[in-house]
Amino acid sequence: MTARILAIGTAVPDTTIAQDEVRDFFARQPGYDRLASRLVHAAFDASAIERRRTVLTELADGGSAGDGVFVDGDGVLLAPSTGVRNAVYAAEAPELFARAARAALAGAGMDAATVTHVVTASCTGFFAPGPDYRLVRDLGLSPTVERYHLGFLGCAAALPALRAAERICAAQPDAVVLVVCAELCTLHIRSSPDPDQIVASSVFADGAAAAVVSASAAATGPVLEVERFGTTLTSEGESDMVWVIGDEGFEMTLTAEVPRIIGREIRGVVDAFVGTDPVDVWAVHPGGRSILDRVEHALELDAASLAASRAVLADFGNMSSATILFILRDLLVDEAVVDGQRIAGLAFGPGLTVESMLAIKRMPEDA
Repeated sequence: MTARILAIGTAVPDTTIAQDEVRDFFARQPGYDRLASRLVHAAFDASAIERRRTVLTELADGGSAGDGVFVDGDGVLLAPSTGVRNAVYAAEAPELFARAARAALAGAGMDAATVTHVVTASCTGFFAPGPDYRLVRDLGLSPTVERYHLGFLGCAAALPALRAAERICAAQPDAVVLVVCAELCTLHIRSSPDPDQIVASSVFADGAAAAVVSASAAATGPVLEVERFGTTLTSEGESDMVWVIGDEGFEMTLTAEVPRIIGREIRGVVDAFVGTDPVDVWAVHPGGRSILDRVEHALELDAASLAASRAVLADFGNMSSATILFILRDLLVDEAVVDGQRIAGLAFGPGLTVESMLAIKRMPEDA
């Protein structure tokens, strides 16, 4: 039996930050000389992001709502410890996990009691009992539900999480797997004139997404029928996309080489994975506008091919692991994507790692 993604649900924090306002907030931070200020304007303006969501209400209205934890009353970005940041994650992340999961279950027309397995993914915080445990409690799942958590796989984690769900369904055909990714990337923002940190500050955002995966459960709407998954390590990039734990938050390195490496290697990766199968629709993780540009050029795609990825980037920014599920959600309900069309998903993680998925959209028989 073939595993299918029956529905995808999403959730974002209430606080929206406009890209131009947060750009100006960073540009006026103490310690930024004219060069750093120009880099801030260049990175933020070139991001193709219009707005992002954050759990940090202090960042609203250009940092004018500071209360002394992340932003002080003078609009200066502070440097709270990793412990302080992680405490906010532990307090705020469970609700986003739960909201996305409830939305996915509602979209699939399923009750929480039908879930047999939970797979969670996140790289922006840690606590135990973790998000997988909290979902059992918060959604009222059976206490016998099997739970798995994928940590620190970065932006690519949703595809390995879906792959794990597909493997579970292959082993247990009656399984109903709830996959949930949630990231609070903005907890780790920092004031730094370093170009890599400026780029990270210009793209990352907060959000959560969930998928219901099953090979046997009845579908109430369009589904994504999973064909296969792939994973590849590029020949370079181990030090270009790095996510480590520092004393003042998790430190993200995202160098200018990342888009270049992807641009050089993605054609070979995709050709080996896709083979002769035609691809009708693309779902590419928008790590940044330049990454999408490089993929589009290397794969010789037309300008409309990555429209769904660019739209999610513009409206939500880069929410790390949750982002590609936002794109797949949009494609799942998009009437322009018709029955039988093949969707190729690509996501990029630390290393550099390229995760891939092929799925076919299927409409319900009575549609």
